[in-house]
Amino acid sequence: MAVVTPLSEELAELVPRLEPRVDLVCEQELLPPVRYPADHHGDPSFTRTPAQERRFAEIIAEAEALYGVPGEDPVALRRAVDSNPRLRWVHTMAAGGGALVKAAGLSAEQLERVTFTTSAGVHGGPLAEYALFGLLAGAKNLPRLQADAARHEWPDRWLMGQLREQTVLVVGLGGIGREVARLLAAFGTRVIGTSRRGEPVEGVTELVHPSELAAVVGRVDGIVVTLPGTAATERLVSADVLAAVRPGTTLVNVGRGSVIDEDALVEALRDGRIGFAALDVFAAEPLDPASPLWELPNVLISPHNAALTPAEGKRIAELFADNAARLLDGRPLRNVVNTVEFY
Repeated sequence: MAVVTPLSEELAELVPRLEPRVDLVCEQELLPPVRYPADHHGDPSFTRTPAQERRFAEIIAEAEALYGVPGEDPVALRRAVDSNPRLRWVHTMAAGGGALVKAAGLSAEQLERVTFTTSAGVHGGPLAEYALFGLLAGAKNLPRLQADAARHEWPDRWLMGQLREQTVLVVGLGGIGREVARLLAAFGTRVIGTSRRGEPVEGVTELVHPSELAAVVGRVDGIVVTLPGTAATERLVSADVLAAVRPGTTLVNVGRGSVIDEDALVEALRDGRIGFAALDVFAAEPLDPASPLWELPNVLISPHNAALTPAEGKRIAELFADNAARLLDGRPLRNVVNTVEFY
């Protein structure tokens, strides 16, 4: 098994310690230096010598499994699968690694031969906390507080919202959505969740089908989007859905930017239908400097880093070690990418 993404020596040693049967090849001189915890791209100024490139390609061509994708690049993933008929498994660093697999344009035979897994679940806790942070910022009217402070102004007292008195719609009840629902329920918030199957979820008092969003958003105070970016979820939070929200609704997106119609969101933010938005993901990243989202006072922008914590790399290494044991034992792997819808 070969490490092809930046990984600290400490974590490279952790994997075989957790699963001693793993022969993990990790040649640090071939990998971009890590700039911060869970840096899956590494230093952009890093280059390999021709000899190092040959060695790196050789390692990939001989591995049965890859820890990561070189440069998080779909072209590199395609090249790795093309070059290695023995490759059985690739673990992607992102929770939404399915998008990377789809972009590689692999053949049906390759998708059948190689199992792809993601780091889903690793980011559930941090993203759920960010969702609560966004909902609380909306309930307490963070933009107004910041504007008053910037003017050194002590206004007349005004009312703040409370999550315990609100209803929140969680769009997507996977690992992240379930954790959001659990935390909101602890606040006393009434939680509505979207589900295609209708299976009960802890903390969720009402389930609706994703196709019913426009019918339900008028009853909620906040919306949290946790869905992956797939053909089925693209612009699911559409102009029609945003037209139906209760004025002043808070919107948080910790899923993928493609789930929301971004142009319609801008208009909803301008006219107050969305009173506050906390956005960690966008339709195109990095967010265009010309995007009007930068200028809107009721928007909080974070650069797709809400999931990053010092413990992320360790959790991914532990997940990889567990899946390596499953692979060696012939057991089903966790977080396998659906290669039809690519999530």
